[in-house]
Amino acid sequence: MIESNKMNRRGFLKTASGIAAGAVAFPSIVPSSVLGAGAPSGKITMGCIGVGSQGTGNMNGFLSKSDARVLAVCDVDKRHRDAAKKRVDDKYDNSDCATYHDFRELIARDDIDALSLALPDHWHAIPVTMAARAGKDMYGEKPLARTIHEGKAMVEAVQHYDRIWQTGSWQRSVGHFRKACELVINGRIGKVSTVEVGLPTGGGTGNPPVSPVPEGLDWDFWLGPAPWRPFVKYSGRAPHWDWRWIMDYSGGQLTDWAGHHIDIAHWGLGLDRTGPVEIEGQGAYPSDGIYDAPTQYKFVCKYANGIVMTVANDRQVPKGMGTCWYGDKGWIHVNRGGLHASDPKILDEVIGPNETRLYESRDHQQNFLDCVKSREETITPIDVAYRSISVGHLGEIAMLLGRKVHWDPDQMEFKNDDAANRLRSRSMRSPWTL
Repeated sequence: MIESNKMNRRGFLKTASGIAAGAVAFPSIVPSSVLGAGAPSGKITMGCIGVGSQGTGNMNGFLSKSDARVLAVCDVDKRHRDAAKKRVDDKYDNSDCATYHDFRELIARDDIDALSLALPDHWHAIPVTMAARAGKDMYGEKPLARTIHEGKAMVEAVQHYDRIWQTGSWQRSVGHFRKACELVINGRIGKVSTVEVGLPTGGGTGNPPVSPVPEGLDWDFWLGPAPWRPFVKYSGRAPHWDWRWIMDYSGGQLTDWAGHHIDIAHWGLGLDRTGPVEIEGQGAYPSDGIYDAPTQYKFVCKYANGIVMTVANDRQVPKGMGTCWYGDKGWIHVNRGGLHASDPKILDEVIGPNETRLYESRDHQQNFLDCVKSREETITPIDVAYRSISVGHLGEIAMLLGRKVHWDPDQMEFKNDDAANRLRSRSMRSPWTL
């Protein structure tokens, strides 16, 4: 059963908290460690928090880098911890990798320079703000945060403590995505008027039965700041995949992928550090069961410069997955499968020396490590990631309310709309707080 645009969305609005008053308060700065103090040859020492599927992939990437050394891993699931430790120890041919159940203990180590974080969306903000205060540089997964308020706290913490941050929006480090954006921003399709962003269709359905918590999984810690609920018999990989379809933890395919293709749309438009001013749309939500994230969605964003961007699941946009910019001289479409244009000759265009050249990275994780050493900005800094995912959050809010909303991208608040402003944040379960 599917329902569209019901106001309460089975709990999302009920758990939305009020607007946070004022800026996040930070204690005194904790000095960062001496670079590489705990590893041979002055390498960047790293800890990995969240070492499930994506976290394991990121950890393996850092294990392959000659200028990084992984010292510790952390996960609330013992199976993940043990598997990650074995992978690290096998790489270094020793048994030195430390394991942690509580990320706070890993963050407290002063011999670790940087962190790789891959946690469910509802767990992004708290470790990041703590790690920033502890002087850690961070490679963190997209989407940046579960809510606009949490993203704001993360940006403020990382910038306040002058940390290096890389978002896992790795498409920016792939050549054909950068080429597409350079062609668009340099006018090869003329003046852009509209953009279409296609994200995946689908999500979770059903009502699995309550089940014993698997041995080795700390379910209460996994829930953390989210509302308590009993463990159920999740399909496949315990809750480590299905959380994406539950709005206490994520916004479904919309927020999972907004940090990729909306990010690329902004890059090509030169709108990395702003956002739309009007948003409206509709979503289709499961009517029963534990999964409540939208399985289909479509919303339209208008920017101050007149550009209109449609974001929808791929079945509702003509070119499907990816980003397509439409100008008065043609169109360009890019996705993970390649780069296409209304006229193939557009793709042969060369960007001249006096034209706009975008930040070039050919290795997303190496770019992070290089920036840790140079203290230069990464290709996907935290404030840019905040703007990318905020479009997904704005669409989510407009769909939940079932009406157009008006957004101030400078103040990051809705205009004269208390109901919408309350949805910029969610309550956190005690004792967790930002």
